[in-house]
Amino acid sequence: MSHMVRKQVYLEPDQDRLLKQRSKKLGVTESDLIRQGITQLSHQPAAVPLDRQAWQTELRFIKRRARVKTRAHERRWTRKELYDERIGRFSR
Repeated sequence: MSHMVRKQVYLEPDQDRLLKQRSKKLGVTESDLIRQGITQLSHQPAAVPLDRQAWQTELRFIKRRARVKTRAHERRWTRKELYDERIGRFSR
């Protein structure tokens, strides 16, 4: 076994119960489960914090776009007609 570094962590009561249950069920130590969890995290991309300003900008755009009047009443076709025409081309 390689050199180990001692760490002390604080867990929520639910986390402690889960850790104890899983270690017993799997037949491994609690420390081993924690090490396995850390190893799994190292294989996943790091979570990027949300850019709240970007989301606020996007939300403003969406709300502004939702107020834009469409010109559906000017169309001379329906969605169903378009689909029927496309299906007709490919089913021949």
